[in-house]
Amino acid sequence: MAVSESGAMSQPEIIALGEPMVEFNQTGARDGRQYLQGFGGDTSNFAIAAARQGAKVGYLSAVGDDPYGVMLRRLWDEEGVDHSSVTTDVDAFTAIYFVNHGERGHQFTFFRSGSAASRMKLADLPRERIAAARVLHLSGISLAISDSACDTAYAAIESARSAGVQVSFDTNLRLKLWSVQRARAVIRDVISLSDICLPSYDDVVAITGLNDPDALVDHCLRLGAKTVALKLGEKGAIVATASERHQIPPHACKPVDATGAGDAFGGAFVARLIRGDGLAEAGRYAAVVAALSTEGYGAVAPIPNAERVLSVLQAR
Repeated sequence: MAVSESGAMSQPEIIALGEPMVEFNQTGARDGRQYLQGFGGDTSNFAIAAARQGAKVGYLSAVGDDPYGVMLRRLWDEEGVDHSSVTTDVDAFTAIYFVNHGERGHQFTFFRSGSAASRMKLADLPRERIAAARVLHLSGISLAISDSACDTAYAAIESARSAGVQVSFDTNLRLKLWSVQRARAVIRDVISLSDICLPSYDDVVAITGLNDPDALVDHCLRLGAKTVALKLGEKGAIVATASERHQIPPHACKPVDATGAGDAFGGAFVARLIRGDGLAEAGRYAAVVAALSTEGYGAVAPIPNAERVLSVLQAR
C-alpha cells in the first residue's frame, strides 16, 4: 500500500522520475572497512544537481516505510526538491547500494530487487503535475527496474508529450537489470521520444555496436532526439542538434570518486538549457559541474552549486 507525504513546494519546472537510493561509499579508511553514508539513484542525483543550479525541481517515485525513506525525504527538503508526489510503500523497502574502489575504478553492489520504487504503478502517476512542468526526466534505470515501473515511465512520457512538455532521457544502461536485447529495444524507442538525450559513451556503444563519438551522436539524432549531449567522461562531451555541434573539453579536476558525475552533468545541462543558455554554453557549464562532482566521495555531496560553478567559469 502506498501513501502520499508532504514536501510540496511551488510547481516544478523539471520533474524527474525514477528510483532513489541510499549509498554507502568506501572511503579507504580502516583498510577499506569504513563507508560514508550518502545518497544516490540516478534521477534523484539529476534532480539535486538541477536544483543546486537554481531550477525548480520535483521528484516522482516511491520509498519504503523505513529510516532510509525518511533520510531521502529530509535530503530533498534540504535541497529544495518537491517530493510531494513521492509515495511511501509500507509493504516495500528503500533501495540501497555500496560503492567500492579499486584498480578498475568504482564498483557497485545494489540491493534493489522489490524496492518501493520498482513497485511504482500507473495509479500513482500525477499526470497534471507532469503536464504543468517544462521538462520530464527519466533514465534507462527508471525503465529497467520492473515492468510496472517501465509502464509508469511510458505513461509519464505520454502525458508530457501530449502537454508539450520536453522529455529528457539518460540512457544509464545497467545490464544486470535487463537483457541487452530488451535494453536495446526500449532505449532506442525512448530516445526516439526524447527532446533531450543524455547518453553515456559506454552505454550507446554497448547497444549500437558503434564506437565513433560523432557516429553515436548522429545515431541518436536520426532516431528522433532533438538535442544530444554525449558524455565522454574524462574526454568531455559532445553536444549537438540537427543544426549545430560542439566538442566540450573536460574541466581539469582532481577526481577521487566519479560516482554520479554523469547525473550531475545531465541535471546541470537541462537546468541551464531551460534558463536560456545556448547549447555550447550549457555544455561547458555542465562539464564543470561533472568535474567538480568527482572531487569528493559520493554521488550527491560533492555536486557544486551555481555560485561555485560560475566562479570557476569566470576565472577561466
